[in-house]
Amino acid sequence: MSALQRFSLVLLRTLIGWHFAYEGYYKLVVPGWTRAGQPVRGWSAAGYLESATGPFADAFQALAGSGLMPWIDIAVPVALLLIGLSLMLGLFTQLGAIGALAMLTAFYVAYIPTTGTMMPGAEGTYLLVNKTLIEWGAVLVVLVSRTGRIAGLDLLWGRRRRGAERPVSPDAAPTLDRV
Repeated sequence: MSALQRFSLVLLRTLIGWHFAYEGYYKLVVPGWTRAGQPVRGWSAAGYLESATGPFADAFQALAGSGLMPWIDIAVPVALLLIGLSLMLGLFTQLGAIGALAMLTAFYVAYIPTTGTMMPGAEGTYLLVNKTLIEWGAVLVVLVSRTGRIAGLDLLWGRRRRGAERPVSPDAAPTLDRV
């Protein structure tokens, strides 16, 4: 793999990580809004779940009315933030990418674009393929490319572990790390 390919993959991972981290951070610190435009204390996934239109809309809507909402309202932004940090730092990169794929899958199936026309609140006109699905594909590239082995804390941790596992010959000259 060329240096430009490695750089591009790590850049892609970092940008996706930033997107996830900022979405999580924003949901944790900025107040939410009701449908009537009134501020409420904290962000909530309830509105998103209630208006789901995908093949599992009934399940998402049932979640919105369940007693799980306080947990979902904390779990979603925390997961977004942790996944984002994982991808930006290259720490537990594979796990972060798998988490990103899981969340993006849930977001996509909640709102699969099937109309092909402009929808209220949407930034564009989509038919089946939208930004969520494109980001899903990009995360898949990050996952299969194992970008944690290219750059990031996974790489540093792996090097350190490999160095610690190297056998030391009893007649080898002493070095600072073996003193």
